[in-house]
Amino acid sequence: MNGGDKCLRVLEGIPVEDRGNWSCLISFAAKKSPRFCFISIESISLIYTIMVLWVFGYGSLVWNPGFEFDESIIGFIKDYRRVFDLACIDHRGTPENPARTLTLEASKGGICWGAAYCVRGGPEKERMAMEYLERRECEYDQKALVDFYTEGETVKPSLTGVLIFKSTPDKESNKYYLGPAPLEKMARQIATAAGPCGNNRDYLFSLEKALFDIGHEDDYVIELANEVRRVLGLIVRPKKNLVVPHMPLNSHITPLQLVPLPEPIVMDS
Repeated sequence: MNGGDKCLRVLEGIPVEDRGNWSCLISFAAKKSPRFCFISIESISLIYTIMVLWVFGYGSLVWNPGFEFDESIIGFIKDYRRVFDLACIDHRGTPENPARTLTLEASKGGICWGAAYCVRGGPEKERMAMEYLERRECEYDQKALVDFYTEGETVKPSLTGVLIFKSTPDKESNKYYLGPAPLEKMARQIATAAGPCGNNRDYLFSLEKALFDIGHEDDYVIELANEVRRVLGLIVRPKKNLVVPHMPLNSHITPLQLVPLPEPIVMDS
């Protein structure tokens, strides 16, 4: 076994949020093997090289990652689907009128498209990224490591050990979990909620546009966005004999003619 394999075996047992903490790294390594305390400078450099954080964005991280990263890849994860079942009370909503934002729901055979971001370059850079993500994704009470796939390669993952933020789907144990609701009720909540970082509807519309831009629209998102537009009175019914623009390319949702909205200012969400 070479030095890289030994370092990888040690790192596999360390929580991803602690891999940028040198004291945690050495403490864990010493418990695994007392001789690891007497590592060389070369071994330290090797560990720094191996330590790479990959995080998967399926919501606002797709269009607004907000942290320094070295690489991004468009792709998907399996057996999950995005749902607007999570409350947000400090970015796009308030405690009195919470926004509906995304979380992941287990869905056998489902796929969820988004973007994976890579942070490499040493523990300090990884630590800063994780601290930012922990603050931003504070409503999520779970983290997990998943396989990540890219277009054209659906069997063998392109990446393993990619970090996702998700939430416990239980209202009693998770105060931020709203659960599913009828489409119209969800649309009215999204149409009216707003917070320090902007309104809830811009979060939804920005997601719709981001998924269109990467070439992988989500029918669920499109249907909800169109219902919000109906609530807001932004739908203009096409007159007879007019050609209705096709929207979106890969969707099964009936296209509608829309009144253009001003470009939103996207902030942390």
